[in-house]
Amino acid sequence: MLLLRLLFVAILACMLAVTSWASGQCALFAIPRDVFTHPWFIATLFDAYWAFVTFTVWVIWKEQSLAARILWFIAVILWGNIAMSLYMLVELFRIKTIDQLGEVFSTRRPGKIAFPAVLTAFGLAIYLLGAKSLFTA
Repeated sequence: MLLLRLLFVAILACMLAVTSWASGQCALFAIPRDVFTHPWFIATLFDAYWAFVTFTVWVIWKEQSLAARILWFIAVILWGNIAMSLYMLVELFRIKTIDQLGEVFSTRRPGKIAFPAVLTAFGLAIYLLGAKSLFTA
């Protein structure tokens, strides 16, 4: 259980660091056309987003509230591994012993909406701020 917690903390820290670094290098929507149209860039995006959808299918099964399901889907699409690692950390810190690990993967939850709502709102704000440069050029 400790290893899983450390893994998802490491993923979260890495993604926050690399995203912050990238944000300092260039605007969100300033990807050069040569990069944006490169076949491996496109393949990598497809790979990442299908992984996000796969993870979200499991979250949708776990979360019983329609609002929580929708908000988590949007949060994962906007934040990717940041949202996924946060979801896993919330789940992993709900349990106290390794014997309860099965609950993380197989117990359905009522579906609280506050946390995914904040992630979704924050993600939308960041994307809208990034998109502003598209309209002011």
